[in-house]
Order: sequence, then structure tokens, then C-alpha cells
Amino acid sequence: MLEPEAASDLARRMEKEQRAQARQQESDLEESLAPFRVGSVGALNAVPLTRGLEDQVIFATPSKLAEMLRVDALDAALVSIVEVLFTGRYDLLDGIAVACLGEVRSVLLAHRKPLEEAQVVYCDPASLTSAELVRILLAERGIRPRFEKLSSYDFAQLPDYAMLIGDTALDLALQGPREHQIWDLGAAWHELTGLPFVFAGWALRRGLDNAPLRRKLREAKEFGMDTLESIIQNRTEYTLEFRRDYFGWHIHYHLGSDEKRGLARFIELLRKHSGREVFEPRFVA
Repeated sequence: MLEPEAASDLARRMEKEQRAQARQQESDLEESLAPFRVGSVGALNAVPLTRGLEDQVIFATPSKLAEMLRVDALDAALVSIVEVLFTGRYDLLDGIAVACLGEVRSVLLAHRKPLEEAQVVYCDPASLTSAELVRILLAERGIRPRFEKLSSYDFAQLPDYAMLIGDTALDLALQGPREHQIWDLGAAWHELTGLPFVFAGWALRRGLDNAPLRRKLREAKEFGMDTLESIIQNRTEYTLEFRRDYFGWHIHYHLGSDEKRGLARFIELLRKHSGREVFEPRFVA
């Protein structure tokens, strides 16, 4: 009769099996995107969605990805949600998003003076969705400044009101000079609506037979979630404690009924404050 397996031996065996499973998942994803051209942002918050596909993905800023989609230089991109809403020419992959419920940490308005005194807000030129979000959040408070593009990421020369996204926002909040107060836009949205906010999703060119691509993007996300602890442990941005907090509490990757309610509310407020035509998203599984 076999002796019961010691707890330490069981733990080692399970860890070995998990590593082997992860290697197999990663191997299954290799060379899987061709012939499709896929783009994503290089920021920390998008890492789990391209897990195993890193060598096959074109990395660029949200605004650059939108430009590439518009000229059909990409077949799919993890793109700012307003690119989908303002153009009406892409499908949105259901079930996957970059979203938050409350404080997001990586999307903020840095302000040296009170919000109510804002005359000009300088927005990160890489941003699309967050620029519209800060416009809405301020307008709902009765604040209607002019919006200009931020010309430099030099924190020492940051204007009185600067909207930043992604790793640049984290650099300022965690490591930069703190002459400015930080207004977290995820927290502000939740305070206004009580709903999640969807920053980005997989936009897919319409008219393509892209079922294999959709399957691989879902598999990559599943692999990212399965190996999230490895991402937290092995990435080098900021501190281990911050990465664990960021991925555990501030960012999530599910696009479900609550996120769609948040998206519907965002569409309503975009129509109210942007002055642009806003299309309903078309989800594909």
C-alpha cells in the first residue's frame, strides 16, 4: 500500500505540474496569430491580455493603435474604448476588457490648483478614452476648461492641470515630485455612477473571418489570468507590493453585465458632453 504523500512533496509536485501546464499553454500560443496583425499597448495594465503572444504583437500607444486600425494596418487591437464608440466600424470582443471598479491608480488628473479653477487641462497625447473621461467628470461638476495636448512628460515642468495615463501616471504617482494633488479618474467615475469603467477592449475589423483570432485572444487572456501570480512576481515595474495591489484590486479584465452598464452610462454622458456621434458597440463572442 502506498504511503500518504507528504504535504511538502505534494506542494512541490503541484507546482511542477502547474509550471508544465503553463509551458504547454505558452507553446500552444506560439505562432498562433498569423496571418492576423494585432496591436496592443505596452503598459503594465495590458500585460495579462497578451500573455504568450508578446513576440507576435505590435506595441504602440492607444492613439497610435487607433490610427493603425483606421488605415487597416491592423486587424485587431487592444484599443481605447472611444475608438470603437466614435467610429462604429469595429466589433468588440465580448468578455474581455481593461476596466476598473473604483480607484485605478494609472489614470489621473494631476492638479496644482483646485479643480474648480481649471481653465486649461493638458492631456496625455497617448490618451483617447481618458481625455473624454476627464472632460465628462469635470463637466458633470460644472467645470468646462479648454483641453490641449501635453507637450512634455517632464514632471518638473508639468502644468497646473495635467491628465496622465498608464505607466507615466504611475511614475508620477509613485515616484515623481508631488507638487500636484492626484485626482484618480477611476475613483471619480465610481463616485459619480457607482459603476465600473471600461478603458479598453479588443477592437476587431469587421468583414474578416477572424474566429481563430478571437479564440486565440481569449486563450491569451485565460493564460494571463492563470499565470497572474507569475506576472506579479517576475515583472520589474515598481515594487512587488504595488504590483500585487494593482493587479489584485485596481485593474480587472472581465467585460460582463456590470461593465456593460458602465459602458452604457459612459455612452450616455459622451452624447451629452462630447458633441460627437456615438455608436452602440457590437459585441462578438
